[in-house]
Amino acid sequence: MQVHHHIEGLKEVKDSIVTIGTFDGVHLGHQKIIKRLTDLKEKEGGETVLFTFDPHPRKVLFPDQTDLKLITTTDEKCGLLAKLGIDHVLVFPFTKAFSQMHATEYISEIIAKGLHTKSLVIGYDHRFGSNREGNIDTLKALSSTYHFSVEEIPAQEINQLNISSTRIRKAIEEGDVETANAFLGYAFFVTGVVVKGKQLGRTIGYPTANIQLADADKLIPKIGVYAVNVELDSVSYKGMLNVGVNPTTDSDNRIKIEVNIFDFNEEIYGRSLRVEFVKWIRNEEKFANLEELKQALANDKIACAAILNA
Repeated sequence: MQVHHHIEGLKEVKDSIVTIGTFDGVHLGHQKIIKRLTDLKEKEGGETVLFTFDPHPRKVLFPDQTDLKLITTTDEKCGLLAKLGIDHVLVFPFTKAFSQMHATEYISEIIAKGLHTKSLVIGYDHRFGSNREGNIDTLKALSSTYHFSVEEIPAQEINQLNISSTRIRKAIEEGDVETANAFLGYAFFVTGVVVKGKQLGRTIGYPTANIQLADADKLIPKIGVYAVNVELDSVSYKGMLNVGVNPTTDSDNRIKIEVNIFDFNEEIYGRSLRVEFVKWIRNEEKFANLEELKQALANDKIACAAILNA
């Protein structure tokens, strides 16, 4: 799969089979649309193109709404799309000026000339152009002029899954990663680099890797302890992870993400980890002393191991 950041990167691509959207999370509903693209390619030839945006349109259109966090960063999204068989991803810079392009100009300049669209597949109620004036009827009206076909995935095909990026975000924010994972079709994950912490964990027998996320816009699950799977250099490990402020030992109230990898004692500062959330175990607690914390961690490890080994 090729990732492009300028529409000119697609100038050699002909007979494009295109879909357009933010695709945050690349969840099962999104995967239905992408499957239709790959089916069309197999039937008609051409190359599949997924046209998406960075930053997320809501961040540009509603800059005062600072609470939007992303299920997948752009890099994570591209990694998931590569596994689904997409040929090209165009990560288009979303700007206020772009949002004010008239729908007819958008169809002419972007869909027809820029993407060389032969077939366009969109989700139901897809809107575009200034004031969201463009819709499926606009596309159908101009499709013959610009020589592309257009297909809308029916609402019932997506609705029967009862899935949306908003519902998934809410589940993750509530710690319900099991529901989020069911909607995503894979385990919700974070990626980041291991940085030095206070190194207190190793003194009580539970060394942790402090993870610095790759993107500040990444959604972080609810505070608490989780059973997780950890991937390091394509090798998988089991572990337990804490999202929180470490109230027993710290006073800075800064949210940290720390993972204890089971049966692992390598030095991994500066290396990248991918952590998949399997199940929320308990709330973060403030313990009276380190001995109580140590006993709680022992119980957490037993609980997490039972879940991960089930």
